[in-house]
Amino acid sequence: MKMRLLRSTVIATAALALVAGSASAGELAGGTVVGWGENTGGVATPPAGLSNVVSVVVNSRTSLALKADGHVVGWGTNIVGQATPPSWLYGVKAIATSGAHSLALRNDGTVIGWGDNGRGQATAPPGLYDAVAITAGPTYSLALRANGTVIGWGADFHVPAGLSGVKAISTGCWGEHTLALKNDGTVVAWGSNSHGQSSVPAGLSNVKAVAAGRYFSVALKNDGTVVAWGGNQWGETPPPPLSGVKAIAAGCAHGLALHNNGTLRGWGSNIYGEATPPEGLAGVTTIAAGGSSSLAVKG
Repeated sequence: MKMRLLRSTVIATAALALVAGSASAGELAGGTVVGWGENTGGVATPPAGLSNVVSVVVNSRTSLALKADGHVVGWGTNIVGQATPPSWLYGVKAIATSGAHSLALRNDGTVIGWGDNGRGQATAPPGLYDAVAITAGPTYSLALRANGTVIGWGADFHVPAGLSGVKAISTGCWGEHTLALKNDGTVVAWGSNSHGQSSVPAGLSNVKAVAAGRYFSVALKNDGTVVAWGGNQWGETPPPPLSGVKAIAAGCAHGLALHNNGTLRGWGSNIYGEATPPEGLAGVTTIAAGGSSSLAVKG
C-alpha cells in the first residue's frame, strides 16, 4: 500500500542542522545538488547547471536552493508560484518552503514570502527586522528572532506563551507539530501529539539540532548521536548504531543523517527510495528531506 505524503515542512536541515524546514547559508563552499526519492513534478531533479549551492530545502513537491551569492533557485511543482522566487530577491541567507508557499530570510533580518498567501502565511508582519531563522507550515510561517523568541503569522501556528531562549526551530510534515531547540540544549515541542511526536523524552539535553517529521521527531546531540521519539510505523526510529553525525533531516516518514566523513545514512519509509542515498554519494555538506524526497549538496 502506498502512503500518500503530500506535505511536509522539513524538511529540511542545513549543515549542522540549523533549522529543519529551512536551510541557512554558512561558511561552506558552494556545491552541486543531488536528489532522490519521489520525483513528482521534478521535485528531486535540480535544474541543469545548478551550482555554487550552499543549502537546500524540499517540501512535498517543491524544492529551493540557496546559492553562495545570496540568490534563490526553485524547481518542482509551481501551481501557485511557490517555486518562483521574486526576480528582485537577493541578499538571502536562509530559505524555507511548505510546499505551497516559500520564504527567504535576508541578511538584514527581514523575511520575504511568495506562493500561496490565502491565510497571510507569505506576508511577514510589519516591523520584523531581526529574524535569524525561519520555517514554514501549510498555513503559517515562523521566524526565530535575535532575542530568542519565536513569532508566527498566518493561521494555526500556536507558539507557546513565554517561549524564549530559542536557537533553532523545525516544523514537521503537514505542519502538525513544531520543535524549538533552546540555548541550554533542551527541546520544547507543541502541536499534534497523536503518536507522541510532541512528547520530548524526559531528561533530553545536550542537543544541538532538531528535525520534525510527521509522526516523529529527531534530535542530534553534541556527541554526534541521534535520539528519536514518536511514531515508528514506517521505521522512523534511527537504526543503531548511529553516531559520528553532524546534521539531520526529516521528511514525512523518513530521516537522514549526515556523518562527519560526508556520507549519508537513511531510515524509515522507502517507498520511493527516499531513504536510500545514491550509491557512492560522498563529500556531502548539506542535506534536506521533505515528503518522500531527499536532497544533498555535494561540495
